[in-house]
Amino acid sequence: MANSAQARKRARQADKQRDHNASLRSTLRTAIKRVRKAIEAGDKTAAQGVFQQSVAVIDRIADKKIVHKNKASRHKSRLSAQIKAMAA
Repeated sequence: MANSAQARKRARQADKQRDHNASLRSTLRTAIKRVRKAIEAGDKTAAQGVFQQSVAVIDRIADKKIVHKNKASRHKSRLSAQIKAMAA
C-alpha cells in the first residue's frame, strides 16, 4: 500500500488510467467483432462499410498506444483479407 501522499495520488491516477484504457480496449474488440459478424453474414458491401468504420477506431486506439501499432495493423490486414476472400 502507498504510504506517502504522492504515492497515494499516483495509485489513484493509475487506477483511473487503467479503467480508461480497459474501456478503449473493449471498444477495439467490439469494432473487430462487428466486422467479423458482417463477414459471416455474407454481405460484402456491408462488411466493407463496417470495416472502414472499424479501421478508424483501430487506428485511433493504436495512436493512443493502448495497443501496439503492429497489432492494430495485423488486425486490419487480416480483416481486409477476409473481406477480399468473400468474392471468391
